[in-house]
Amino acid sequence: MSIAEEETAGAVETRTVPVGEGEREPRPSDSLRTFGAVVQALREHAGLSRAEFAALVRYSRHTVESVELGRRMPDEAFVERAEEALGNTGALRRAARFLSRDEVGLAAWFRRWARLEREAVSLCTYECRLVPGLLQSEAYARAVFEGTIPLRTDAELEAQLAARMERQRMMRERPTVPFSFIVEEHVFRRRFGDAEAMRGLVDHVLELTAPRNVTLQVVPVGAGLHACLDGPVQVLETREGRRLGYSEGQENGRLISDHKQVSVLCHRYETLRSQALGPKDSRDLLERLRGEL
Repeated sequence: MSIAEEETAGAVETRTVPVGEGEREPRPSDSLRTFGAVVQALREHAGLSRAEFAALVRYSRHTVESVELGRRMPDEAFVERAEEALGNTGALRRAARFLSRDEVGLAAWFRRWARLEREAVSLCTYECRLVPGLLQSEAYARAVFEGTIPLRTDAELEAQLAARMERQRMMRERPTVPFSFIVEEHVFRRRFGDAEAMRGLVDHVLELTAPRNVTLQVVPVGAGLHACLDGPVQVLETREGRRLGYSEGQENGRLISDHKQVSVLCHRYETLRSQALGPKDSRDLLERLRGEL
C-alpha cells in the first residue's frame, strides 16, 4: 500500500484530536503509547502518584491511567495542565503534535503521510511500479491487496480496500488543490483480471484525472532513462509553505523533511515532468491502450 507514517518530520504539526464521548478508548497507536510513557516518566520523576497527578490536572485517576497506557487520546486541556504540573518543559506540548490513533487499513509507515495528504495545498506523485493509490479502481486495488504477502484475512483485505477508496475522496472534495501524477506507461500495460477489469481501470483513471486541478502525465516506454530512476516518490506542500517528500520500498516508507533532500526530489520531478508526455497526449495514450483491450 502506498505510503507514510514516520518520522523525521521534526517541526511538522498535526492537530491533537480531543477525545469524544464515543471514543474514549481507541486502539493504542505507537504515538499514543510513547506519549503515555513520557507522561508516566515525568510524573514519577516528580514523585507524584497517579491519584495526586490526577488531582493536579483535574482529571480522574482512570483518565490518567488510560493516557499513560496509550489507550486514550489526551485533549488539549489535559496536555496543558500536565505541562504545568510537570515543570513546563514543553516536552508534552511538542509530543502531542504527533499523536494519532491507529488507522485501520493503512500501513503503519504510511499513516502520517496520509494525514499530511489531506491537509496539503499541492501533491505531486511519480510511480513506476503500479497505478498510484489515489487513482486505482476498486477492482485493481483489490487485486493488489489479494496478491500481497503475507496473505491478509478477508476482514483485513476489506479494511485496506475501504481505506484506499476513502483516500480518493479528497481528490473529489478538494477541487482547488493541484494534484500532479507522472506514471510510467508500462504500469498501465501490466495486466490484471480480464479485459473488462482493465478497461474499468483506465476509465477510472481518466475520470479522476479529468478535473482542471488534476494533471496526469505518462512516461512512454520509448522515453529512455530519466531523472527519477531511483524509484517512486511523492512531494507535497503544506499550508505553511513547507515542502515534504515521501519514498517507499519493501515493508517501509520514509517521510523526508530535510530541505536539501526535498529540493533534490522536486528538481528530479520537474525534470521528469518536462520529459513525460503532456496531459492531452497522455490521455490519448490511455484511450489507445483501452482500445487495444
